[in-house]
Amino acid sequence: MLDGKAAVITGAGSGVGRAMANLFAENGAAVLVADVVAERVDEVVNEVRGKTGAQIEGMAIDLSLKESADKMIDYAAKTFGKVDILCNNAGIMDGVRPVADTPDDVWEKVLDINLNAPFRASRRAIPLMLKGGGGVIVNTASIAGLTGGAAGASYTVSKHGLIGLTRSVAAHYGTKGIRCNAMVLGAVKTNIGVGGGNPDPKGMEVLQKAMATLPRLGEPGEIAELALFLASDKSSLLNGSCVVVDGGWTVV
Repeated sequence: MLDGKAAVITGAGSGVGRAMANLFAENGAAVLVADVVAERVDEVVNEVRGKTGAQIEGMAIDLSLKESADKMIDYAAKTFGKVDILCNNAGIMDGVRPVADTPDDVWEKVLDINLNAPFRASRRAIPLMLKGGGGVIVNTASIAGLTGGAAGASYTVSKHGLIGLTRSVAAHYGTKGIRCNAMVLGAVKTNIGVGGGNPDPKGMEVLQKAMATLPRLGEPGEIAELALFLASDKSSLLNGSCVVVDGGWTVV
């Protein structure tokens, strides 16, 4: 499905990103595994290379830093000769902190990783995609981008913003061969955590009300299958779509 394509996947050291790296490589893509934890990067690269023999490279990088997204895309372009697919998957939670209990450092770091990094990576990748005749951007959003009580203030705002970014890119570049879609995830079995071990009790009180109607947790592999579809030509009619993957959680 992705033969000859070059993909960049952020947050690929674990969970959904790791599953995506494996599945994309199994389907013929060259993959750059980007993650903040170097040990995870090496583990995934060795895992994928051992199973598939695909062209796969790793990059340990902190996407909260302004210059990191450019470095990542430039490295992929130099290594693979192009960037066809960008999966903005990296994200962190915010301790379920309401607005009045959110300090500047939490707000800024969550926005930097969850929204600013996808913006900067897309900004760098889009000219390369245009030059190459097209491309695909897949953003990992959340039902927190559709609601108000599924997370704290900074995470909620970051995911609302990511959905807006998805639609903006789709509107401006869809006619130029670049599609951009978002996976709007419910609760998935990953190590992102809700509160980093110390969730805000006021935020948790609201979140627990929402969690009461959760059908089940999703598996990373299920999400990776959707990402593969969105990254492939099989979804050629999808652009600007925000596909909710939550087991029906938000329709209850």
